[in-house]
Amino acid sequence: MTAATDLAQQNRDTIFLEAGVIVGVETFPGDQFVQRIRVPKCAAAARPGTFAHIRCDETLPMRRPLSIMRANDDWIEVLYKTHGWGLHLLAEKRVGDDVSVLGPIGQPFRPDPERRNVLMIGGGVGIPPMVFLGDALRRDPRYAVRAILGSEIPFPFPVADSKLSFPGADPALAGTMPLLESWGIPARLTSLAGFDHCHRGLVTDLAKRVLEQASDDERAATRIYACGPTAMLKAVASLAADFNVACDVSLEEFMACAVGGCAGCTVLLHTPDGPAMKRVCVDGPVFDAARVVWD
Repeated sequence: MTAATDLAQQNRDTIFLEAGVIVGVETFPGDQFVQRIRVPKCAAAARPGTFAHIRCDETLPMRRPLSIMRANDDWIEVLYKTHGWGLHLLAEKRVGDDVSVLGPIGQPFRPDPERRNVLMIGGGVGIPPMVFLGDALRRDPRYAVRAILGSEIPFPFPVADSKLSFPGADPALAGTMPLLESWGIPARLTSLAGFDHCHRGLVTDLAKRVLEQASDDERAATRIYACGPTAMLKAVASLAADFNVACDVSLEEFMACAVGGCAGCTVLLHTPDGPAMKRVCVDGPVFDAARVVWD
């Protein structure tokens, strides 16, 4: 069996090409947008960590990969910043406009019942998969979920003061994401930009304080799930290794086809058979942080 045949069988009936319709648009400072797109097949199959490959405009042949932030049986939501001409054109679309969506794509986060303490870490446009994961876990009594979210531009939601405790965090800096708060998920915000109610520092600064205050048993029962810029993920992986905490990361790479055919988004991983190149789009984007060759 060829690699192409294996790939086709692996993705059969799991990735859908749909003519979607935009049913909601929210605009936030920093040229950030949340779009809700009606794509029933993609939405029903989406899992936290998967993404959609979206055609931003009829004039652009290349699609853009965007992490799925929320999904139900009818729609998906995506959050993006208008970096580049394609996303600028996508941001010009309004409710009722058509948009072609290919998805869901990729390997999702897989919660571990042996590690019930979940620490989600999202940076910038890495926030959406954390929201999706929190939505998936909030009704499962096996998991205790917390989130640390960081941004150097205004957060893509109205910052609220949390009433939920967050061990390891300064009680005077209780800024949170209202959606996570409404789900009962304690979350804290970090930034170097000096935003009100946010911890001044990196996401790893606050995560380190959380892990330092945890007992050995609590750390052994913890798994970190992270998504964000590569430098942030490398720092999160290093922190997890320092505290011997399990960690999964969702990598961000430039993609062309996004379905494994072009192999343009490969990363080097440690495997039982030695170093090997893996495709972020279909072998990932979620990988064990300890397996990624960061340097």
